[in-house]
Parts: sequence; C-alpha cells; structure tokens
Amino acid sequence: MPKASELKKGSVVEVDGEVYIARNIDIRNPSARGASTLYKVRFFNVRDGKKLELTLKGDEWVKDGNLARHSIQFSYRDGDMITFMDTENYSQYTLRADVLEEQTDYMTEDLEGMVALLVDGEIVSVELPASVVLEIVETAPGIKGASASARTKPAVLSTGLEVQVPEYLETGERIKVNTTNAKYVSRA
Repeated sequence: MPKASELKKGSVVEVDGEVYIARNIDIRNPSARGASTLYKVRFFNVRDGKKLELTLKGDEWVKDGNLARHSIQFSYRDGDMITFMDTENYSQYTLRADVLEEQTDYMTEDLEGMVALLVDGEIVSVELPASVVLEIVETAPGIKGASASARTKPAVLSTGLEVQVPEYLETGERIKVNTTNAKYVSRA
C-alpha cells in the first residue's frame, strides 16, 4: 500500500471497492508550521470514467488497485482508438486516445519499454519509458559555433510534439526527450 506522497500520474488505487487511476496530482505545501503537505488528486474510475477528487495528507495510506503489468508495443492507431500488442503472448489491447492524453505525443511504432496497466484483463493505462528518441521534422536552421549551453529554439518532432532544443540542432536529427516534462535531454 503506497502513501499519498508516493502517488504519481497513472497510479491505480482502490477506493470504496472501485478501481481508480490518478490523472492529476496537485501538491500544496501549507505555510503554517507543523502543517503537512496536502495532495489533491483527481481520479477517474477505470470502468465508467467517473471523476473522484480526494485531498490526502502525505502520510495517508491508499489501497493499491488489483493491477497487472505487461510489456507492450505500439501497434497502430485507428481514429480515436490506439491498439497495443503484448510482447510476451502477442495479445492485443485497445484503448481510447483521450485516456492517454499527451502520452500519444511520445508513441512511435519502434518505441520499446512501454508497460500496460491491466485491471481484470482490461487495459486502463500505459506507462512510458523515462525518455524516448524522436526525429526533428521542423526547426530553424542550425547556427555554427553555438555551444551546448547556449540559447534554445522551438522544434517540431515526428509525432507533432514541440520542444525547445539547442540552437545547433537541425532538421533530421534524432534527439532524446524526457517523457515526464517534455524537455530535450540529448542527441540520440
């Protein structure tokens, strides 16, 4: 059983016999002495999508949801549905794109390291690797002599994601991007 302070986006918990997934966590640090940090968490029911908002103290325990993790690979997108394949038994799981929100900006066909979160054999969420490699498809021309710690410029990546990159990078280069904050990490 994790504490509220250990919850992160995509965590699956059980509240009143229902399984919920954490979608948004707002951390509030009260200024009063001795006051504990509060975690305002917006959960969504994995079955019917209903919202549940809870405010928890950092040391409160929450019950883990009955959850299985399977290594998966992105297969294809059909309209607003995304299909993944289990890399061990080749079974397929389909999930609505709106459930994944901005995670789709990091998904490519060759992406490895994704994990499906399954509740009673049904996919409810996807965990991405810490960083992914994407190609720059549009950016301003590179500037010769620009140093690695110099200014940045916007770049559009192969999935449509826009990130800030160093000035010396050019269109066609592959870069590593952090999936938690959408920031440039390094060249690939």
